[in-house]
Amino acid sequence: MAATILVAGTASHVGKSTVAAGLCRLLADRGVSVAPFKAQNMSNNARATPGGEIGVSQYVQARGARVPPSTDHNPVLLKPRGGGESQLVLDGEAVGNYAAGSYYDDHWDDALAAAEAAYDRLAADHEAVVAEGAGSIAEINLHHRDLANVETARFADADILLVADIERGGVFASLVGTLELVPDDIRERVVGAVVTKFRGDRSLLSPGLDAFEERTGVPVLGVLPYDDPGLPEEDSVALPPVGERAVRGADDGVPDERSVTVAVPRLPRISNFTDLQPLASEHGVRVAYVPPTASLADADAVVLPGSKNTVDDLLALREAGFGDRLRAFDGPVVGLCGGYQMLGEAITNASLEGTGERNRIAGFGLLPVRTRFSTEKTVEHVERRIDGVGPLEGAAGTVSGYEIHTGESEPSANVRAPFEGDGAATADVLGTYLHDLFTNRAAVDAFVENTFAAAGVERPATAGEGRLDPYDRTATLVRDHVDPGPLPVAW
Repeated sequence: MAATILVAGTASHVGKSTVAAGLCRLLADRGVSVAPFKAQNMSNNARATPGGEIGVSQYVQARGARVPPSTDHNPVLLKPRGGGESQLVLDGEAVGNYAAGSYYDDHWDDALAAAEAAYDRLAADHEAVVAEGAGSIAEINLHHRDLANVETARFADADILLVADIERGGVFASLVGTLELVPDDIRERVVGAVVTKFRGDRSLLSPGLDAFEERTGVPVLGVLPYDDPGLPEEDSVALPPVGERAVRGADDGVPDERSVTVAVPRLPRISNFTDLQPLASEHGVRVAYVPPTASLADADAVVLPGSKNTVDDLLALREAGFGDRLRAFDGPVVGLCGGYQMLGEAITNASLEGTGERNRIAGFGLLPVRTRFSTEKTVEHVERRIDGVGPLEGAAGTVSGYEIHTGESEPSANVRAPFEGDGAATADVLGTYLHDLFTNRAAVDAFVENTFAAAGVERPATAGEGRLDPYDRTATLVRDHVDPGPLPVAW
């Protein structure tokens, strides 16, 4: 059986996914056969694998481990859809929408069985498994059914690496409190701690590290400096609240007057917003997540992202007057998946997706397409030839990505399909079901070039240069700042 490390956290968004991805790449580069694992994930950022959909972090970690992504890497996925419900995905397949109480009362045993079976298959095929926990391992109200943390540590016989974030303060209280609150058998499995997101002089932190080790007997194996290697975010914790604005990509040294802004409405039920991260890494491109009520006056382009509940998010945007402002907007507009559905004329069978009983919902009418929802779900990885039209004018070659959606969109008039039958495009507006569109160089270059041209701004000459592989950056971050001594596998 494989040696297993469980990367657990004192809270959400402390850096577990980054540490796990770095461990996967380090071990793979040392010739260790390693697989990622997360028993239960809650995220609307998902990716398609040959067997179904999994959370984005395990897809990323599989790439870090240099193994094909598999549903075994994330056998249980909960996708929040609003109203206190989540869609339950077991072994890559959606099985239904359930409130939290119903999930724990009626489906948790099935989820536990799926997770144990998936782990056993991975452990039989690999030398090491790097498991990622979820949220905090110290949620005492959930210890009897904490699948991603407590149960994983037990059925995987895992050594635990505890991760805590110092950026918000209180890191030592978080670490000590977590160790005090976990079950005794879980506490005995903790072999070390890692502090993440540290800024400043390490020597000033040393007295606290020494005191922590003396108090708990748990060694601090590393302090990671604040860094963003560029891996996709796991969930919307990284985004601003719906009513606030936040800008990504503003620290590249390009003056504001030489940059362009891509506005992204912060949907209440936003999903797969990692589609926008590649744009924020382009020199001179600012990705601004804006409230649905925000003006588009300072935007040079607009991208409508995916949604776990297209109908309710469409209604929220309409109530905020966003549709009127979008129709008046003079610049490139792209809709991805749910955003594509919103750009069309109408959605029928709408009650299958949103709350309420209405069968037909009017879209924004920027594309001559109509979407009809059904109970069938498309989950697949795709590669298509690109027809460079509209906001992607000038693009050529092939693009790859994935589709995860319910509903099918059909043209109501003659309109160009930019991806071999998928999507629709006019001179300024494009919609597609293709997630990861902007990870393709041809697509991102064409969109950025056209956005700069529409804004009347010359694209910075350094655009597209100097990007480092995020997996290697993550591995370097962990290698340079973490001591593997007590871990069951080392690099």
